[in-house]
Amino acid sequence: MTIVYGLFCLGFIIFFHELGHFTAARIFGVRVESFSIGMGPVLFHKKYGTTDYRLSLFPLGGYCGLKGEKDFSLALEQGEKTISAEKDSLFGIHPFKRIILAFAGPFFNIFFAFVAFSTVAMTGYTYYSATPRITLADEIYPDLHSAARDAGLRTGDVILTINGNQIHDFSDIAMIVSSHPDENLKITADRNGTVMNFVVHTDMDTSTGTGKIGVSTVPDSVKAYEAKRYPFFPAFIQGVQQTGTMLALTVRSIGVLFKGVDITNTVAGPARITTMLGDTVKQGFSAGIRTGVSSLLQFMAVISISLFLMNLLPIPVLDGGMILVAFLELLLKRQIPPKTQYYIQFIGIAFIAVIFFIGLSGDIRYFSTILRAK
Repeated sequence: MTIVYGLFCLGFIIFFHELGHFTAARIFGVRVESFSIGMGPVLFHKKYGTTDYRLSLFPLGGYCGLKGEKDFSLALEQGEKTISAEKDSLFGIHPFKRIILAFAGPFFNIFFAFVAFSTVAMTGYTYYSATPRITLADEIYPDLHSAARDAGLRTGDVILTINGNQIHDFSDIAMIVSSHPDENLKITADRNGTVMNFVVHTDMDTSTGTGKIGVSTVPDSVKAYEAKRYPFFPAFIQGVQQTGTMLALTVRSIGVLFKGVDITNTVAGPARITTMLGDTVKQGFSAGIRTGVSSLLQFMAVISISLFLMNLLPIPVLDGGMILVAFLELLLKRQIPPKTQYYIQFIGIAFIAVIFFIGLSGDIRYFSTILRAK
């Protein structure tokens, strides 16, 4: 059931993305020839107006079939220098409208993240974490390096702030430290009633791309915490802030990929993402409905933000590629020749193939490790 749960969650995120393209197409008068929930063989379909609405076999998102999507291929095959298109087709609308249409899918991803984080802020949730009192990890595991010890921190210190961010529990420490590999962190700690300041340079775990400072929790300090619940409008503000924070964190994480990390382990493919989503559903709801919903929404929001960024890459097979071409047409005030678009698209397909191979290799190694452990 883990995979089934994961498929439905991932499928919904992709479906919501396609819904963005569908909405923009209808607004700009582009004919939507087909709109499917799910992929693969069509199980049921019904035509309303000019659109064939479909329910397909595999719950892996969906698709939005626009009129004129194949006009580019036809123009290329016939050796034409321009793409002939009707006014209600994809290449028949003004380039600016095509930019909005292409951006609508990623926008719906970021909008979903905002709604998800806002919902979590309104409902709140219970979570378990250790107190922010630390134990130096090299006292437990002598072979480990402790950047915290190098900076002067000691076992029993209570971390109060990191880079100005208030620390409430150990999970706050883990989140901030992990997202700042190979960087200096300004840490304020309480040592027996005396507030002290430290600068700790984080190590980078090359297998995951995360930062670490060599600290652990104090044994038996785990307790239940209740996340703050916000009223309706303040929850929206929290949604905006959390979306912005996670967006910045995701961009930072992409930058870490170029610092010598093990990319096949860091970049997750669809199989691993599906499994992680399924595990989140099972584990979250086992702790209660409110905690389950919050955990799931937060994880789906993170994936949705990742899809937002990935789809905006200026690669022709992605939405960012269509945005790039349409933007160039706006600047040049003429259509980009189909043959030129083809060469650009070829480079884009090669790039996606490399990313897919990296993700697939990482998934194979991940599941192989799990199977060997069993």
